[in-house]
Amino acid sequence: MRRGKLTEGRFKNLVGEIARTYEGDSGINFIDASNLPVRSGILEILDSLFEVIFPGYTGRRTVTKSNIDFIIGDILWHIYTELSEQIERACKYQCRIKKSDGCDCRTMAESVTQHLLAQLPKIRELLKGDVGAAFDGDPAAKSYEEIVIGYPCIIAIATYRIAHELYLKQVPLIPRIMTECAHTRTGIDIHPGARIGRNFFIDHGTGVVIGETTIIGDNVKIYQGATLGALSFPKDKRGRIIKGGKRHPTIEDNVTIYAEATILGDVTIGKGAVIGGNVWIKESVPAGVTVTTPHPDLVYTKHEKSKK
Repeated sequence: MRRGKLTEGRFKNLVGEIARTYEGDSGINFIDASNLPVRSGILEILDSLFEVIFPGYTGRRTVTKSNIDFIIGDILWHIYTELSEQIERACKYQCRIKKSDGCDCRTMAESVTQHLLAQLPKIRELLKGDVGAAFDGDPAAKSYEEIVIGYPCIIAIATYRIAHELYLKQVPLIPRIMTECAHTRTGIDIHPGARIGRNFFIDHGTGVVIGETTIIGDNVKIYQGATLGALSFPKDKRGRIIKGGKRHPTIEDNVTIYAEATILGDVTIGKGAVIGGNVWIKESVPAGVTVTTPHPDLVYTKHEKSKK
């Protein structure tokens, strides 16, 4: 037998070594328990919700005026069944972590799922405004269809608006799984806890970060790389981060935030303010004010012609 070949004995030893690393570890493995949401299942549910919100755009089904009631009914029943199961798993996970007994996770899951489905007309109205804001705010946009099909901000904002409803109902894990999926796909990171008003537009989008306690008013436009974040967190006597409380900015109506701007902490950007690119803000900004950095000193160096 060749030296170094993975024999049956070596293979068993390797399995044993890996298995021993699981002992007493409750951080990155989940053994002897089945009550954890399935990420792939949640993403499939999200795709189904997009079929309802943007009928005909996904291409998964041909939607006509004559069959739309049947198709929407079929999709909604599928969402209700699958999402109820995933929320029940998430609730059981939370009960296990908190060592709570007697939780009626199934009833809670069905109630939350019904709530989300009932919110879909409202979510669609909000997204109509978001698509309209993108069309009005981007000179390159040729049609609403182009925006819905191609713009990453619509994926990120639609996912956020769905996840936010679950977040408000205190569903564990699932809202964050949804928005982090959108983050992976688009580069736009919106925490499901943020509160975002009507007609919201993120232009280009890559690198935008919107923290959990951020509040955004109506008709706000944000460019790529902008951060609505928090300052360093205070710690308790044991050195652990103190969580909770308002720690992210409030952006009032009709504000524009340009590329790579960083706004940190519980500050307020007043109505109609314009935040220039690459600024760093840790204090509130009055309404109607434009904030920019001083003009940088540019250095121009003439290139020597290459010698023949």
